[in-house]
Amino acid sequence: MSEACRTAVALACGRFRLALDRPLVMGVINVTPDSFSERGKTASANEAIERARRLAGEGADILDIGAESTRPGAAPVSVAIELARLVPVLTAALELGLPVSVDTRRPEVMRAVLAAGADMINDVAGFRAPGAIEAVAGSAAALCAMHMRGEPATMQDGPVYRDVVRDVRDFLFARANALYAAGVARDRIVLDPGIGFGKTLEDNLRLLRAIERLAALGYPVLVGVSRKSMIGQLTGRGVEDRLAGSLGAALAAVARGARIVRVHDVAQTRDALAVWQAVGAQP
Repeated sequence: MSEACRTAVALACGRFRLALDRPLVMGVINVTPDSFSERGKTASANEAIERARRLAGEGADILDIGAESTRPGAAPVSVAIELARLVPVLTAALELGLPVSVDTRRPEVMRAVLAAGADMINDVAGFRAPGAIEAVAGSAAALCAMHMRGEPATMQDGPVYRDVVRDVRDFLFARANALYAAGVARDRIVLDPGIGFGKTLEDNLRLLRAIERLAALGYPVLVGVSRKSMIGQLTGRGVEDRLAGSLGAALAAVARGARIVRVHDVAQTRDALAVWQAVGAQP
């Protein structure tokens, strides 16, 4: 494929086709012991299902369920544990009338959740695991390929790039090409620069400033900055006090071309986007 790709106008996402004429808000549902959204407690299935219902009511466009922590230094969990956490929440979320994404990097989990009806697979490893592309290519699901340096347990151990924007852009373009070569339609592919995944604060800022260069590849760009450590580094705030900084980062990403923002605070993000869009609208 040529790099001179047309701008994506819609996303084929399982049971849905999502127009990209406005920014979409993806609500985070973490079913993990260190979840930002569950105040650090182990999130039970019932708690996660209630959160899914709440985010749907707040106006989420997509729900994203994750059951393996990918925070810096996090240790992996088994496939069995990941699926045991995921399946009850996925089953309930699929009844809410919204696209449901599953955040996983394991082909075995991908196959299982696609069989259960997931509309999107969000892979922090960019579908690099052996068998990952084969697990998803024949589905109708949207596929988000993210850039991550190394593994969650080691990704923040002295990350170094020649040129972080060029390196991430080249990686994402290569992953999109690999998916396309496997038969994945272009309108199913989403790209994520992986803010906070093996990057320094300056790396993250450079990537956010360069979203337009990533969007120029012709695929919708997803950005997840909500409550991340870079917000804390810039503001001095703890995880629970990073809402304002997260909203600022989301608006900055959208202003530069991001089409999907992955957030913990859906209602507040929708409000911020509504005001931003109203002010920016032409008379």
